[in-house]
Amino acid sequence: MRSKKAEKRLLPPDPIYGSRLVSRFINKIMASGKKSVAQSLVYQALINIKDRTKQDPVALFEKAIQNVAPKMEVRPRRVGGASYQVPVEVRGDRKEALAIRWILTGAKSKPNKQYHSFSEKLAVELLDAANNTGVAIKKKEDIQKQAAANRAFSHFRW
Repeated sequence: MRSKKAEKRLLPPDPIYGSRLVSRFINKIMASGKKSVAQSLVYQALINIKDRTKQDPVALFEKAIQNVAPKMEVRPRRVGGASYQVPVEVRGDRKEALAIRWILTGAKSKPNKQYHSFSEKLAVELLDAANNTGVAIKKKEDIQKQAAANRAFSHFRW
């Protein structure tokens, strides 16, 4: 057992845009330690967004993450042999982590025939999220509905 709480390390910002959020996104995409591949995918997607919208891609990326981040979620809580889905508020870091995960899941679920590369799929999903549409937004709304439906069990909160 740990004697002290592990201190949280700050992630260095990404080299091109200087954003910690973009850096987290790159790390989440990275597979088998291939960071340069993940960086090229994300940067290509951001360039694609800039070409399509003529706006700042990082601002649009941050807006997409904000739109997808959930406010409430349900967590299981055992009370007297029964398990209840208790709605709880989502904290800051977890909000971002869930948003990033859902955006990546949405991009991966897009059909291969329609898009040429993963960076294109990612750009489309980020644009959808920024416009409050798409797979990631649907996932957020489902989670919010679930939390609203289980509001009756909110008195079981820790």
